[in-house]
Amino acid sequence: MITKPLTITAPQRDSWGFSLLEVMISTAVVAMLILLVAQLMSSATTITRIGTKHIDTDTQARLVLDRMAVDFAQMLKRTDIDYYIKGPTNYNGHGNGHGYGKKVQTGQQGSDQIAFFSQGSGYYPSSGAQSPVSLVAYRVNSSPNLSSYLKLERMGKGLLWNGVSNLTNLNNASTIYPIVFLPQTISGIANAGKMWSDAVNNPSSATTEDSSYETIGPSVFRFEYYYLLKNGGVTDVPWDISARPTQTSLTNPVSIGLTDVESIAVAIAVIDPASRSLISDASLFDLASDMADFKNAKGNGNPAKNIGDMEDQWNTAVLSAVSTGKTSTNSLVPPAAASAIRIYGRYFNLKTL
Repeated sequence: MITKPLTITAPQRDSWGFSLLEVMISTAVVAMLILLVAQLMSSATTITRIGTKHIDTDTQARLVLDRMAVDFAQMLKRTDIDYYIKGPTNYNGHGNGHGYGKKVQTGQQGSDQIAFFSQGSGYYPSSGAQSPVSLVAYRVNSSPNLSSYLKLERMGKGLLWNGVSNLTNLNNASTIYPIVFLPQTISGIANAGKMWSDAVNNPSSATTEDSSYETIGPSVFRFEYYYLLKNGGVTDVPWDISARPTQTSLTNPVSIGLTDVESIAVAIAVIDPASRSLISDASLFDLASDMADFKNAKGNGNPAKNIGDMEDQWNTAVLSAVSTGKTSTNSLVPPAAASAIRIYGRYFNLKTL
């Protein structure tokens, strides 16, 4: 019997793998997924960064405007005391109508100033003790020589009630001075070198300033205000010129105080600290100059007589800097920094009688 030799066969195994085409397709898909995730992460980072900048400016604006609300609520509203506020006479605290493309000239301060008596507490210059009545003032510092340049400052100078000794020295800035009644004015005690000099002056060459000032808005570089009258008009004159055609100031021919003013409207321009570091002081100054005063801000081709006209012009100046990367006088402004600038406004009801 013939038998076949026994043959042992190794078990069969599947020999399967990726083809070169499949590997290439898989690699491309993975690369696309990685790119998509990276773009999403980049977009999220950009959105977060912009959101953080807006939070910074929102927070700064809220703090400043809330502080102003307290001060205006405590303002002494009388017809027998003086106010250092915007008007056709006895006021030099703003740019006198500088507008878009018109850089602030010599003697012009760019932003507004305001000073008034308040029932809010202030500090005596010499001792630092609190006083129940004060001289409150706001300004954007105009001196490149000071660290507070192009930053919003607030003064809260403690005063005494009238009736104290008349031996106070007007020329001594540390003298504790009383609140004054007309015919004495705030500017009358604010000549150069005198007690309240910095309340109405903002010299660009200053190397020192009144210690009663403090930086309240380090990111606020533009400050302007105007009035909403009880007749519904919006103006930079603090009385109704149609009802008082002969009035030339708050005290002439009669003392009227703020009788005709319903509210004071305040507008501020704010830039976050990170963006501020990207812009030179000179460029930021020129950009602030492009933000027109209320006097000549344009709304729909007409002089500014409507609520929001000036603020709209400020936004136009900012958008122009974003799109061109420069101011109207060709000062360079990084578009990313300019895009972080935000404009804020608020109306403060004076509740005058």
